[in-house]
Amino acid sequence: MKQIKKRPTEVFGYDCDTNLNDKAFKLAIKQQYCRYIKSTCVKPRKSEPTIKVGICSLGATVGGDKTLKPVIICPQRFKEDTVFEAVRQKYLSNWKNVKWIPEVNIGVGGSVDYVAVEVGENGDIKDFLCVELQAAGTTGSPYPAVQEIISTGKFKSETYDYGINWANEFSKTMMQQAYKKGKILKSWKRKIVFVVQDVAIDYLKTATDCSLLTRSNKKLPIDFCTFKLTWDNNKTWNLVFDKIYSTSIDGINLMLGGASVSEYLTEEEFIQNIIKKGIADGILNRDLYF
Repeated sequence: MKQIKKRPTEVFGYDCDTNLNDKAFKLAIKQQYCRYIKSTCVKPRKSEPTIKVGICSLGATVGGDKTLKPVIICPQRFKEDTVFEAVRQKYLSNWKNVKWIPEVNIGVGGSVDYVAVEVGENGDIKDFLCVELQAAGTTGSPYPAVQEIISTGKFKSETYDYGINWANEFSKTMMQQAYKKGKILKSWKRKIVFVVQDVAIDYLKTATDCSLLTRSNKKLPIDFCTFKLTWDNNKTWNLVFDKIYSTSIDGINLMLGGASVSEYLTEEEFIQNIIKKGIADGILNRDLYF
């Protein structure tokens, strides 16, 4: 595995370490061009909407593991042909004419990122599969690192001040989507597939109750189809199919609830935390407790 540092790994689709001086990379930065959607990057700076962030992935740790790994923070990064082909092979191998339709309204559940459809000879919809793309998000901003690339052509540091908001993107946002849309698809006796990076599942296993998350099961309504971001020694990172995990609506409920019961503090442990915090804040008298 290529060495990862706590800074952007890919910007506008290019590895930052090996492509900094490439003409194609410099042109992509100038044009703010995303190679995955074949258009202008759709992730603007909040303070300057005309400026696109351009960061596809960056170095970060997962759970208690101190090893830095490339973590995807933009869902457009999943729009590689290899991802759609992997989903087709795993789920749609018997379909003859596959079309991908983006942003389809699913009623009270909002919209689905993509619906793969099998189209008959007469244009009729013979079958369909709902697919969602879920990336991580950041706390703090890694954009100053991109500004350094733009202004100086290099990074000034190996470490930048940002973090990954694992809980918001995966424990909250993705799980809520899985619950709402999963219930709809279950009522149709169908399945919804969430395309995520393998590190997302690694995080969920450390932070939530995944006791009802199993390996691939066609009978369950919700799948997490995972991909690894791998280095191919040719100046690029590629998404490679990893595993499929399945669960039920009950399984999503457990994950939404956070850690398993075995991880809960006891009431006595919580009271000790109350005392420690009360003393630290000057609200409680230390002499009364120690």
